[in-house]
Amino acid sequence: MNALVFAAGLGTRLRPFTLHHPKALVEVGGMPMLQRVLLKLKNAGVGRVVVNVHHFADQIIEFLNANQRFGLDLVVSDERDHLLDTGGGILKAAPLLGEDAPFIVHNADILTDFPIDEMISFHDCRGNDVSLLVAARKTSRYLYFDRDDRLAGWGNISTGEHLPDGFTPDSSMSQLAFGGVHVISPSVLPVLSGYAPDEAFPIVPFYVDKCRHLKIGGFQPAADYHWHDIGKPESLAEAEESLR
Repeated sequence: MNALVFAAGLGTRLRPFTLHHPKALVEVGGMPMLQRVLLKLKNAGVGRVVVNVHHFADQIIEFLNANQRFGLDLVVSDERDHLLDTGGGILKAAPLLGEDAPFIVHNADILTDFPIDEMISFHDCRGNDVSLLVAARKTSRYLYFDRDDRLAGWGNISTGEHLPDGFTPDSSMSQLAFGGVHVISPSVLPVLSGYAPDEAFPIVPFYVDKCRHLKIGGFQPAADYHWHDIGKPESLAEAEESLR
């Protein structure tokens, strides 16, 4: 299986570090986050890894080359001219990932130690078009899953907004937060191709919009695991403390 690592973001919440560096190179426990994610994927037996770049792209490319690309079949999806957000980033990277097998998508700002192979097995056994890492974590925006762990909708508990049109959650549904890791099957690519090749769009609203047509499942690891979004100073500090 191949993988895409999102490393293109502006990282505005991590300023001042990201005024001069890409967020993907912020260190946790003395190691850049991008390195941690790449080694996690390598240890899981991932074949090719695509890393998308935009913000301080040259620093990321220099870092990868200085480390012999960590012994991976690693290629760069270059978004320096136009940041494509998560959905556009997947669409641009798809030809580099191969379009005949599922692939993993992993945010470079997510520090987690759950077993990737367990998620891949879940995806294959369920026959999902997409599988999302989810957890019962406190947030303002949730994904809702039915009794079969299939995505049914999205909600913002602060504003009361729900999507897609006509969706209203009920008590039988699970209210879960997305964890920044997903597995995508080739069946999704023709649907994504409805967007222009250079169009910037986020992937989660796409999933919510298409959840009645695509089989999108929620994956929760069997055992306890660590998870940190290091995209803001307070959660970066929590990740550092967790590693200690």
